[in-house]
Amino acid sequence: RRAGRIDPQSLDEYLASGGYCALRRAIEMRPDGVIAETIASNLLGRGGAAFPTGRKMESVAAQAARPHYLICNADESEPGTFKDRVLMEDDPFAVIEGMTIAAHAARCEQAYIYIRGEYPLAAQRIAGAVARARAAGFLGEDVMGSGTRLEIEVRRGAGAYICGEETALFNSIEGKRGEPRNKPPFPAEAGLFGKPTLINNVETLVNLPLVILEGAAAYSQIGTRGSTGTRLFCLSGAVSQPGLYEVPHGTTLRALIELAGGWPHDRGLQAVLLGGAAGTFVPPSAIDMPLTFEDARKAGATLGSGVVMLFDDSAAMKPILQHIARFFRDESCGQCVPCRVGTVRQEEALEREDFALLDEIARVMQDASICGLGQTAANAIASARRSLQIWSS
Repeated sequence: RRAGRIDPQSLDEYLASGGYCALRRAIEMRPDGVIAETIASNLLGRGGAAFPTGRKMESVAAQAARPHYLICNADESEPGTFKDRVLMEDDPFAVIEGMTIAAHAARCEQAYIYIRGEYPLAAQRIAGAVARARAAGFLGEDVMGSGTRLEIEVRRGAGAYICGEETALFNSIEGKRGEPRNKPPFPAEAGLFGKPTLINNVETLVNLPLVILEGAAAYSQIGTRGSTGTRLFCLSGAVSQPGLYEVPHGTTLRALIELAGGWPHDRGLQAVLLGGAAGTFVPPSAIDMPLTFEDARKAGATLGSGVVMLFDDSAAMKPILQHIARFFRDESCGQCVPCRVGTVRQEEALEREDFALLDEIARVMQDASICGLGQTAANAIASARRSLQIWSS
């Protein structure tokens, strides 16, 4: 709503456009009220896992151990994803306000925003917004005169895809090697520095001011019952107008693609990759699928991080799948054998078109890998084999 319409570095313009009204309202509602409103809104996480945001808040707020930490996961490393970058660059104060509301609800006094190292402008804009918000009393020892304390620290990633996984991100902030941790314990109980930690991605947190200002009833009227609110989708590939598009949940894939001008008219649509490299390929027959969490699950797909990448009939799909396999081979942290060895064997089996071995490797990685990287590394390749006619055998 503000991208391209206000100066992203001006706190005055942000305030004039309704900025920090939601935080003022959240302080009046008290933490329990914010949590109840968020639960009622059915706001689901926008980072890929789709976990109920209000339940996360509630779990962290209920922990007796102190301090509580808040982390904004801005390590947007999924190929084809750029929504969080746009939010941080064009509306940084909204990110800070969303973080402050979440911290107020979960009773966090220290927050970190972990920004992908390849996003220098986003890091600069966020750091500037933090400094201006602190100077104006929206952060610091006494947030808006409420007695609440919150400090936000910007941390930069160093280019590791695995650090987008929440527990690997904790290790990175703590100065350790970016490797996932076993669960349980879960972050709400023992996360950053072993303390209760609330972690959400940028888009999820930017939705919080809308939930607070509009109210759960109004917010949940947007989209569908199971997938409330709007969603940011990153369109790229064989589409006329690549870019970032915001639509209500329930909009069909066809309608979203038409917003971006469709694909080249002299070409046929071969496939759409939903959710990035860890996502799924869907065939042209899925073009009328409503874009909701529940419809994606029903179709055996995922919305993931909002990637919608189109491939027309001129695209050679085998090299694309081989590129995805190499990507996961390179980005595996190597901590667990199913992923460390499985991603290498997957690439080799794909080269040989050994489909029986590919299926076996996929099952092992999904069942035995420590984190989501290994568990989803076979998704795109497996879905391509199911949905696309790219192998003659």
